[in-house]
Amino acid sequence: MPKFLCVHCRGVRGGQAAPSNLAGPVNPDNDEQIKAAEQEIFDSVAQAEEVYDPLNGLVEETAGDPGAPFTPEALATLAALKKDDRAAFEELRARLKSAGCRVTALDGAIAEDCGDVGGRKPTHADILIDLARTAELFHAPDGSGFADLNIRGHRETWSIRAKGFRRWLARRFFEATQGAPSSEALQSALNVIEAKAHFDAPERAVHIRVGGLNDRLYLDLCDATWRAVEIDAGGWRVVDNPPVRFRRTAGMRPLPAPVTGGSIEALRAFLNVKSDNDFVLAVAWVLAGLRNRGPYPVLALSGEQGSAKSTFSAILRSLLDPNTAPLRALPREDRELFIAASNGHVLAFDNVSGLRSWISDTLCRLATGGGFAVRQLYTDNDEVLFDATRPVILNGIEEIVTRPDLADRALFLMLQPIPDEHRRPEQELWAAFEVERPRILGVLLDAVVEGLKRLSGTRLEKLPRMADFALWATACETALWPSGTFSSTYSGNRDETVEGVIDADPVASSVRAFMAKQEAQEAETWTATQTVWTGTASELLGALVEVVGERIAKSKEWPDSPRALSGRLRRAATFLRKIGIDIAFTKEKSRARTRSVTIISTFSASEKPGEFASTPSEPSAHLANVNPGNGFSAQSARAQNCDADANPCRVDGSGQGDDQTVRANPLETNGADAADGADANSPAQSGSGKTGAPVWSMRL
Repeated sequence: MPKFLCVHCRGVRGGQAAPSNLAGPVNPDNDEQIKAAEQEIFDSVAQAEEVYDPLNGLVEETAGDPGAPFTPEALATLAALKKDDRAAFEELRARLKSAGCRVTALDGAIAEDCGDVGGRKPTHADILIDLARTAELFHAPDGSGFADLNIRGHRETWSIRAKGFRRWLARRFFEATQGAPSSEALQSALNVIEAKAHFDAPERAVHIRVGGLNDRLYLDLCDATWRAVEIDAGGWRVVDNPPVRFRRTAGMRPLPAPVTGGSIEALRAFLNVKSDNDFVLAVAWVLAGLRNRGPYPVLALSGEQGSAKSTFSAILRSLLDPNTAPLRALPREDRELFIAASNGHVLAFDNVSGLRSWISDTLCRLATGGGFAVRQLYTDNDEVLFDATRPVILNGIEEIVTRPDLADRALFLMLQPIPDEHRRPEQELWAAFEVERPRILGVLLDAVVEGLKRLSGTRLEKLPRMADFALWATACETALWPSGTFSSTYSGNRDETVEGVIDADPVASSVRAFMAKQEAQEAETWTATQTVWTGTASELLGALVEVVGERIAKSKEWPDSPRALSGRLRRAATFLRKIGIDIAFTKEKSRARTRSVTIISTFSASEKPGEFASTPSEPSAHLANVNPGNGFSAQSARAQNCDADANPCRVDGSGQGDDQTVRANPLETNGADAADGADANSPAQSGSGKTGAPVWSMRL
């Protein structure tokens, strides 16, 4: 390493001879003067060599003592070297860093020694934190940090951890320094900014696509200027700066600005619905999705290939929450499903072949409200919580919803195949839909306005499982259809659901057939309004095996123990009760402490096994129209082929009636005749069906 001479030393400096103290010029002919001048030069050189240089051996000394570079002499010399020879200083600094010196602290000490204001120059992280002061910080109820940014005159809301905020901060840094921040500095700055948003900023709710505040609804148009539609009981309007905060996620696409003057019938031309009933349910599902709170019914579409199930799903989603990937495959675990729910307002799953029990339960939580917790990565105790209620669309060839708890939260539509002469190219269909979409959205918003106006005064005689959805759709319907249209349509769809779920469950269908068999045995002496059967769990399991046959009894879907049978009965009890079969569980007060189950099949006094109680009611005139756009017939969406032995169509199980499509359901609410109304209001009964007849009990 070259030797650096102290700036305060005497003698040779910069390769120049020190000035002589001899008086006058040296005479070259005077030997004494020459000798005196030479001696003076030698003395100066000797004095310069004896001056101590603090940088000599500093690197070796730092390896054993990290504080060596921080001595006053070393700092002063380093400051002078940095000023006079920056290249030599950087070389020495790199060597000191390799020897273990904290060069960041050394830079601050050198700056302080030189008298710089503030002690050191601001780092990249300091600059980033200072630039973030122009953003309005806040935090969501779950503690996550957000920032409101002023972008070209409009407000944008971004999560502090989102790419949008990182891009904005990096751009501001470049504008201020004409350089790029290091990734380490950016991460450090984000940690500080998020902490300030959590501890020093207010709390605000953040929504995705649909939000609400003070009896008003807001629909995020998701356009470049972050506008939204404000809806209240007085009307709707497009606003530039909505009071609620929306966040944007990857894939979200803009909605068109709605316009007035549309008709709901314009939507029907783009949906493959065969009847007014199906169209009413589809529109009711969309109206539920325009609300900021659930519950939201699951829309289950089924039909053979070529029935436009995917197009049906994509069109409905484009009215609420358009996305670059509108239809997706079912997730493989709960975590993926709730992540999808936290990043979109509508979930649409395409070509579903079947639903496993876990995903059916998760969809139930998404429909009526529920959460999911998972351990946060790289931590031991922290959890990440997902809580969402979302509208869901499922489509598949088969009727994929078979579990009663999910079926009770669903709307079922069976799509008919489209004749070749009525098919349209997809590009032509979507082009026509984009022309009509602003007006369709406008008429849907008109219905939402009506719903906000009438919801507080809306009442129903009977509240179904999805009571809030039914009340909301009923409040909105008068803007589109006559009063009572939705209620009758929804009731009919639920009744059809009961039959479909029972037929799909081997335990439920076997119980129905078994009770029908018991009723048939008492047909000649029929005097009671109930049939009660008593037996142990083993006896019941054996009796049901005789009904279903050995092939079904050996399948995986059949319960293999009395305890498993009890669980399946509990799951099917709700829908069995709707067809007149009531199941109750009690504990016997005996030494054995057995559990008993009471099964009662209830009928009106005028009914006998093998006969219908009444003539089926005719459908309402305004709900029986056929869609002229697809040429479908008006057959029932869930028509069943009755078979007296394998697939009874009535609650009595006799199977008479051949190809009739009506169901002998005692809970029909259409009120066509007195007998139907009496059955619908029949309470569940217990006790003996005949005088002296024992109550059926089952030991588990």
